[in-house]
Amino acid sequence: MRQSKLFTKASRELPKDEVSLNAQLLIRAGFINKEIAGVYAYLPFGLRVLNKIIKIIKEEMEAIGGVELSLTALQNAETWKKTGRWDDKVMDVWFKTKIGGEQEAGLAPTHEEPLTAIMKKHINSYKDLPVYVYQVQTKFRNEKRSKSGILRGREFLMKDLYSFNLDATDFGEFYEKAKEAYVKIFDRCGLGEKTFVTFASGGSFSKYSHEFQTVCSAGEDIIYVDSDKKIAVNKEVYNDEVLGDLGLKKSDLKEEKAIEVGNIFDLGTRFSEALGLSYLDEKGEKKMVHMGCYGIGPGRVMGTVVELSHDDKGIIWPEEIAPFKVHLIQVKSKDEAVKQEAEKLYVELLEKGIETLYDDREEVSAGQKFAEADLIGCPYRLVISEKTLKENSVEVKKRNEEKAELVKMSDVVNTLLARQ
Repeated sequence: MRQSKLFTKASRELPKDEVSLNAQLLIRAGFINKEIAGVYAYLPFGLRVLNKIIKIIKEEMEAIGGVELSLTALQNAETWKKTGRWDDKVMDVWFKTKIGGEQEAGLAPTHEEPLTAIMKKHINSYKDLPVYVYQVQTKFRNEKRSKSGILRGREFLMKDLYSFNLDATDFGEFYEKAKEAYVKIFDRCGLGEKTFVTFASGGSFSKYSHEFQTVCSAGEDIIYVDSDKKIAVNKEVYNDEVLGDLGLKKSDLKEEKAIEVGNIFDLGTRFSEALGLSYLDEKGEKKMVHMGCYGIGPGRVMGTVVELSHDDKGIIWPEEIAPFKVHLIQVKSKDEAVKQEAEKLYVELLEKGIETLYDDREEVSAGQKFAEADLIGCPYRLVISEKTLKENSVEVKKRNEEKAELVKMSDVVNTLLARQ
C-alpha cells in the first residue's frame, strides 16, 4: 500500500470525546472512525488488523471441527419469546423495531435461539450429532455505558461458535478442545502471556463457565490470578468453596484488573428444551440435544492488544496481526536515486510476500513520517535516504527497539525473511 494513495491521515491531536487509550491511539493513527458512542467504522489499517485476527480465529475453530455459517441480524421476536429472552426484564440490551410497522423484530445481541430453531430442521437422529457451527457476525447491544472504545461496543463483530452434542460427556470432550483452541488464539494474537483461563459464574446453565481474561489496567473485571497454574477466578465467584474446588490457595493469588476477551459456556438443554431440539438415540428414545456456546470479539481483542502494547509514541503491533510487517520510508531528496532505490525495494518486498506500507509522499517531512510510523506501529521501519545510500544500505529499526541498524541493500529482504 502506498501512503500517497491512502485517504486516511494520522493526527497529532487526541480525540476530545474519547477517554479510552485504545480508541485514542486507533483514531489518531487512522485505524478506526467513531460514528457515535460505542459504534466505530474500521478504516483500511484497522480492517487489515481485524481481518488478521479473524483469520486466526477461523483457523483455530476449523481445526476443532467448526463449520462456518452466517445468521441474520434481524430477529423474529416469536423465536425469542419461547425462551423468555425477548422480555427486556430478562435481556435489557435489545434494539427493537417493527417491520412494516407491524411485525416485531430485533437486532441480534447473540444467536442461540435462531440457530437452535434452524437445527430442528437438520438434527433428528444420534447419527446427526455432534454439530459444531460458528460465524463471525455483527451483534447489537444497547449498552447503558460505552466509554471503552472498541472494548465495549453497541455494534460489534463477534465470533460465536455453538456446539450440539449427544450428552454431557460428549459435550465435555469438545468443551476442553475449545478451551485449548482459545488459548492458541490468544497466544497467536500476542496476548497469551497475560491471558488466563478464568473460572466464572455458570449462571443457570452450569456451576462454572470459563472466561479468558487478559490482565490490563484498563479492564472492567477483577480477577484473582495464580500465575504458576495459569488460571484465575473472577471476583463474582471468589470464595473459599470455589478455591477449594479448584485446589487454589489465597496466598498464591494476586488481585488484578482484567479485560474479558473470550468466554465459553455449557448451555445444557435449556435452549433445546424451550425450542424442541431433540433426537432419537440408538434405542429410538427421544433425547434433548446438549448445547454449548463459545464467544470471542475480534474488535475487543484488537483493542486489548493496543491497551497492552504501546508506548508514548504510538502502537506496537505483534507481528502476526500487524497491518503490515514493514513500513518503508523514502526520505525526500533532490537525488533521484533515493526515490528509485525506494521504489525498487518496495517492489522486491512485495514480490517476496512481505506486506509493506510505503511512505512515498513527497510533501511530508522526514520527521513527520517517522512520527507517523511510530504511531501506526508496524513491526519494522525501513528508511532509505541520501545518508543510507552513501553506505549502499537501508536503515532497519524494530518498532519495539530504540536502536536502528544499517543493513546492506542486497541483504535487506533476506534479513526480513529470516525474521518471520
